[in-house]
Amino acid sequence: MLGKTAGGIFWMFRYLERSENTARLVDAGFRIALTRSATAEKEWESVVATAGVRDAYIERHGQFEASAVIDFLLRDRTNSSSVLSVIAEARDNGRMVRTALTREVWEAVNECWMTLNETLSRPVRDRDLPSVLAAIRQQSALVRGALHGTMLRNEIFDFARLGTFLERADNTARILDVKYYVLLPSLSLVGSTIDNVQWETILRSVSAYQSYRWVTRGDPNPRDIAHFLILDRRLPRSLAFCYAKINDNLGYLETDHGHRPHSHTMADSCFHRFRNRSIDEVLDEGLHEFLSGFIADNQALGAQIERDYRFHE
Repeated sequence: MLGKTAGGIFWMFRYLERSENTARLVDAGFRIALTRSATAEKEWESVVATAGVRDAYIERHGQFEASAVIDFLLRDRTNSSSVLSVIAEARDNGRMVRTALTREVWEAVNECWMTLNETLSRPVRDRDLPSVLAAIRQQSALVRGALHGTMLRNEIFDFARLGTFLERADNTARILDVKYYVLLPSLSLVGSTIDNVQWETILRSVSAYQSYRWVTRGDPNPRDIAHFLILDRRLPRSLAFCYAKINDNLGYLETDHGHRPHSHTMADSCFHRFRNRSIDEVLDEGLHEFLSGFIADNQALGAQIERDYRFHE
């Protein structure tokens, strides 16, 4: 397969995953701001910073008001990471690699683009935000369903999965990092009722609340939630699960191509940290420090995959 085709598939599914993840990040900010309305501006600032677009936002708006942040992250075409922007990029990449996709996958991507363009054609009112965010998540899920239901399990599928899980791991780490970015005004609140409510909100933002209750059968607490979202390989959005799948798909590519480029070694090294660490070791290191290091390593892996498989040739 040509590197350009591999890159188009990889980025198409990164962008699709990013649209859903941005919706989840906005949902996390919205829920957390509701629990602490007195400091809502700080909560929205943390969401923008976590999305990696703080400087671009300040240039355009300045103040971190809910309506402005929501519009910037969902609708603003000058923001290359907004939902409208990344859905357009996903469709453009899909059109470029149209012959590598089944009809069902292409139609799902095109339908996703048309639906979200209509849904986000107007500013989103607070009362409509939950349904709009649900629509974004649903459209992404429909494309994934078409991928799993109709595509051959070949290198095209492998690059689609690599894009999905690299982006998903980045998102889970960033949403977790919101917790310790500007979330708590005082260490005295750690373990308090408000702290536990905010951890529950983080679980809901990655659709893991019910799963967490099934696994722990207890009330949410920070240590168990951190373990669940970082180390539990049963949860489809945990860091460990994402890297297990990344390693699997890189392994399939190694079998198909008969060689093992440097990105495979990097991915194995990242996965190793999840196989041989306890959550207590992570927390002792510092959750923010652990997540920051992981985000940097995850970005480096994505760049190395692009070089190894010559996406730009």
